[in-house]
Amino acid sequence: MVLANTRTALTGLIISFALVLAACDSNEPKEKKTGQALVSVNGKEVTMLQLNEEIKRANVRPEQYEAASKQLLESLIVRQLILDEAVHNKLDRTPDVMQARDRANAQVIAQAYMQGIVSKIAKPTQAEIDEYFQKHPEFFSQRKQFDLITVRVATKDLSSELKKTIDAAKSVDQVVTWLDKNKVPYVRSLASRSSTDLPPQMAKMLQEKSKDTIFIVNEQENSLLISVNAIKDSPITLAAAAPQIERFLLNQKYKEATDAEVTRLRAAAKIEYLNAKAPESSAADKPVVPQAAPNADNATNNLNLTEPTSNGSIERGIMGLK
Repeated sequence: MVLANTRTALTGLIISFALVLAACDSNEPKEKKTGQALVSVNGKEVTMLQLNEEIKRANVRPEQYEAASKQLLESLIVRQLILDEAVHNKLDRTPDVMQARDRANAQVIAQAYMQGIVSKIAKPTQAEIDEYFQKHPEFFSQRKQFDLITVRVATKDLSSELKKTIDAAKSVDQVVTWLDKNKVPYVRSLASRSSTDLPPQMAKMLQEKSKDTIFIVNEQENSLLISVNAIKDSPITLAAAAPQIERFLLNQKYKEATDAEVTRLRAAAKIEYLNAKAPESSAADKPVVPQAAPNADNATNNLNLTEPTSNGSIERGIMGLK
């Protein structure tokens, strides 16, 4: 059976047909597609090149290739059928689609340019990896593991009375007892996070406060009550950390290179704000740059050397300490 990511890609082929339509202009001459033709749909070819691109995007594993190829090919046929019908109904000429087409073209070209910039960046050296490892013992040699008890409640239920109960509680169990008594819905679970999973400020507070402390993390519609059940040493060696340190440092280099290029382009360009207000200097210094390489969006100040955190709420910041 094909993995979930392949099934997601199949659905995406159909849902995103509008982007394909956006790249189409019925009044422009049609160019013959390159690549071996696999299927003809109303005279339009579906080629091996297209299929290989979809297989690449779906991250199909070798043992799944045959089954995935068949499913992806059928999805390409469906997409072509939808595209033909949409063009027949002149949807390719609507203002929204034409605007989406222009945006898609601009985005692809910009990404290609930035890819050329970052492709020249050398991978971090072993000396750079070693230096990062030595400078951040909190992530490696002194890494901690936090075993947490979490209770998720709706933020609207976080009443003043509940907050008083949290203030006076000596454990999460006492809070849960109050929630049960007052029939407040909640979800209780266990979580394990290392100091590399958490914002440094939060990791420090979890380590410094006693086990009786209950943290409240704001999740907008929901709030998470967190209590530390245990703190354990969980060191990681340089050998184990090196691959992820390398990716992290490379992502930092990508970001530095793209930011520097955008700064250069802005300095060389003549930019006039006509019917728009010019941004503050700090906003102009932090441009939104098209992603230029895989994993470039992982260039953050937090280095996660463990499996991805499924409970993203813990990374979203502390609303208050009780």
